[in-house]
Amino acid sequence: MLIRTLAIPRRNVVTIPETATLQDAINTLEETGFRCVPVLDETGKIFRGNIYKMHIYRHKANGGTLDLPVTHLLKNATKYIHIDDSFFKIFFMIKDLPYITVLDQDNHFYGILTHSQLLSMLEQSWKIDTGSYVLTVASGGSRGDLANITRIISRYCAIVSCITLDVERENNLRRIIITLEPGVSRDTVNEITAQLERKDFGVLGIEDLRN
Repeated sequence: MLIRTLAIPRRNVVTIPETATLQDAINTLEETGFRCVPVLDETGKIFRGNIYKMHIYRHKANGGTLDLPVTHLLKNATKYIHIDDSFFKIFFMIKDLPYITVLDQDNHFYGILTHSQLLSMLEQSWKIDTGSYVLTVASGGSRGDLANITRIISRYCAIVSCITLDVERENNLRRIIITLEPGVSRDTVNEITAQLERKDFGVLGIEDLRN
């Protein structure tokens, strides 16, 4: 459901039919300013791959003709996710791509999910626009640490966001990024910090989102 919400639907995506030539593709890419776009079959339902501006110009520079079909330079034909896939699968698929293609339950082209949409979602989850302070708390990674940290903070205010980083570091140090509810004062933050440090949780950083 989350992927469905974030994806740009097919009707709003610039695509190229597989019957187009490389010249047709480069014309579309130059007109739109995109560095690559999806290529679909004649029905407009089946994803065939992506065509990149860079690959067309490289082909032309090497003496290639632009009268060839666009399928001659297709890339990323197997790089896609399904609309009901786990959200975490996106991070493994999109790393080296400008976007990841999204297919529906019938394996038809649904749309694309871009890096900017992904970053926007992460920004929203961080609650930058609605929080007051962000605390970066260091934990040794022991069982129950997160529960203890949130229990201490919850004595003073509500937590509107919590993100854990460094889960694969060899030294087991975890950084927990916690956004506090609006209206929290600096004195309250100082008290929270003191209580956390008494329990051997280091507060590595305090950011005031209102500044």
